Amino acid sequence: MSGALVIGGGPAGLMAADALLSAGHAVVLAEAKPSLGRKLLMAGKSGLNLTKAEPLPAFVSNYGAAAPALRPMLSAFPPEEVMHWAEGLGQTLFTGSTGRVFPHGMKASPLLRAWLARLDGMGLERHVRWRWTGWDGDAVSMETPEGALRLTPDVTVLALGGASWARLGSDGQWAGIFRDAGLPVTPFAPANAGLCVDWSAHMKPQFGAPLKGVAFHAGDLVSRGEAVISARGLEGGGLYPLSPALREGAALTVDLCPDVELATLAKRLARPRGKQSLSNHLRKVVNLSPACRALLMECARPLPEEPAALAALLKALPVPHEGLRPLDEAISVAGGVPFAALDAGLMLKARPGVFVAGEMLDWEAPTGGYLLTGCLATGLWAGRAAAERLAKS
Repeated sequence: MSGALVIGGGPAGLMAADALLSAGHAVVLAEAKPSLGRKLLMAGKSGLNLTKAEPLPAFVSNYGAAAPALRPMLSAFPPEEVMHWAEGLGQTLFTGSTGRVFPHGMKASPLLRAWLARLDGMGLERHVRWRWTGWDGDAVSMETPEGALRLTPDVTVLALGGASWARLGSDGQWAGIFRDAGLPVTPFAPANAGLCVDWSAHMKPQFGAPLKGVAFHAGDLVSRGEAVISARGLEGGGLYPLSPALREGAALTVDLCPDVELATLAKRLARPRGKQSLSNHLRKVVNLSPACRALLMECARPLPEEPAALAALLKALPVPHEGLRPLDEAISVAGGVPFAALDAGLMLKARPGVFVAGEMLDWEAPTGGYLLTGCLATGLWAGRAAAERLAKS
């Protein structure tokens, strides 16, 4: 075949196909699953968080160690451009109080339908149940319902996802193909994952209860946000930004009163409590929720009576844990193709004409619009670079 082959029908692959089609090139898109955008649709079930409305420097900083490599791509497709793109597909958007941007309908399906209609109208040739099995010399090998295929595209964009939510298509099997071909892959690790905590039976009444108005600390990372107490531990957007530190074994502490200074807290705790229980005293003078009081009792009983010591505990409550949930339960992954193996256009240095995008790349970011924007931006970047290579051939 001539033209471009895009392998992977998620946001990064679709954006790469969009860029190539917009440049006037023929594109074949191959997806292993029976339909496209399955992980995008799943993410939209709880509200499709497209991006985060904040200044670009602050936005880019959320990509941690990968921020320098991703900065050009995020600069070329920043949050405001993501919003314009979605609006161009007929989506009306709103920005929440935290800066997160959503379609008014909240779901991903209307956007995906409009996007696929646009791509089909531009001439996209798409196939499902086509699984990439590697390279045969310069040819791309595919397993299809009609049998094995060998394709020889002028350029290939790989957008096969990471290794979480395998049932939706991101099974990470491509990493074995890469290693067999002598290409480097940083091992996968869970990101944006729940934390395993072995609760006592006393915590059962709190399962499903949120921890609100607290701050989570692990290593050098701090996150203000909500987490939920579950039967298996803790999970939620307030905890997910700490994944890099927790993955490395950092201790977790929780500031139950992040808006109150230590000295002020100790003064409040020193008030006479009379015949009140300590739990009631904490509820009244510190305004601790039942979930926060339960966490305090679970992790630090017996509590110190001395106000200064108790205040210090409230400001840095240690929560013993057994690490992050397994890889396939994570929202996203760290690991993948290192940027050092790619040129400035996300083309593999060892395989000219083959580009990589989305969660295949070795980057991670917290939830809140950063993940989807990163996939869209890298897909667009790889697609444009592939189009430029085609134009020069």
